Amino acid sequence: MRIVDVNEFYSPTGGGVRTYLERKMGLMAEMGHELIVVAPGREDRVEERPGGGRIIFVKAPRLPFDHNYGLFWDAAPITALLDRLQPDVVENCSPWRPAWIVGNWRGDALKSYFMHNDNVAAYFQRWFESLASHERIERAFSWYTRYMASFLDKFDVVVTNGPALEKRLRARGLRIDAAMPLGIERGHFSPDLRDERLRAALLAQCGLPPAGHLLLGLGRHHREKRWDVVIDAVERAGANLPVGLILLGTGVESRALEQRIAGSPHIRLFRPVYDRERLARIMASCDALIHGSEAEPFGLVASEAIAAGLPLIVPDTGGCAEVADPLSSEKYAARDAAAAARAIARLFARDPALLRRAAITAAGRVRSDREHTVDLMDYYERQVALKSAARLRA
Repeated sequence: MRIVDVNEFYSPTGGGVRTYLERKMGLMAEMGHELIVVAPGREDRVEERPGGGRIIFVKAPRLPFDHNYGLFWDAAPITALLDRLQPDVVENCSPWRPAWIVGNWRGDALKSYFMHNDNVAAYFQRWFESLASHERIERAFSWYTRYMASFLDKFDVVVTNGPALEKRLRARGLRIDAAMPLGIERGHFSPDLRDERLRAALLAQCGLPPAGHLLLGLGRHHREKRWDVVIDAVERAGANLPVGLILLGTGVESRALEQRIAGSPHIRLFRPVYDRERLARIMASCDALIHGSEAEPFGLVASEAIAAGLPLIVPDTGGCAEVADPLSSEKYAARDAAAAARAIARLFARDPALLRRAAITAAGRVRSDREHTVDLMDYYERQVALKSAARLRA
């Protein structure tokens, strides 16, 4: 099959979307399929990928507050590309202009809207949570759900990246045809990479001895990640336990986080680690991953941590909660720092040998990105066949 993904969120300097698409591109090529990404660029150009697939950049205006990304507006160059490429499947994940461009395209391809995020949870809920309850905010922004339903009707299938997002969107009355949980590149991560000397060195940087507990926070510095909740929780737990926290990441909130932890003796902020092998060693050498965002649609970071042999301390809703194994994880009431502090205490009150054994067992069950791609291709092949049969009958 040839799949064309009209993707407004792809950027050569981006993070998760770029990583997901380029890995998926290689996996699809190995399976005999082709993935072509149509992305906004500063100029019209094409980048071939050695393993198969390509990125076609269409000149488009930049996003006003982040020039790494662009905005599609003109439908003509995109529909012309779709007409020329004649895909079997055309994917889209942007709820703005591209949803209408792809939805209104008159080609024969299967049209798939792939849900990767939840704007209501990530933005509206967070922006207005100090003013109203989550239920009231949901009702106030029901117009956005109606807006989405209006363009989803133009797509043959609506797919989510996992059960957390599926449940949330179904509860709003949106049509979801399939949930295709994401996976990770498991070969990078392993509990066997644990390095006790590295662990002791990281604890020392947090001002703690090797007998202390080392927590890892991993992700971009953005308010939706709720690092303020995590930091508050670690400080509260630290009143009774020798707990240190290392935060790996960067983003618009980095300066604010630096100021926030200035008086915290056992919390350290580090730049992102882009070398996957080095990152995997660091992850395996910590004692648990702690996460703050309840708006995560899937929780890839949590899955990577599990594959590295880490227990989890995560909110009780969202993608991280869905992948957390109760035998090696603790959940806490979302957005509640005191509850998160109690979850830290509960985790480290467990028998360390039993907890380690449970975490290693969970590591062997983490879903791979290859499994995700195989399942998605099988699903698309069935849907393409059904659409072709319906067209013949008509």
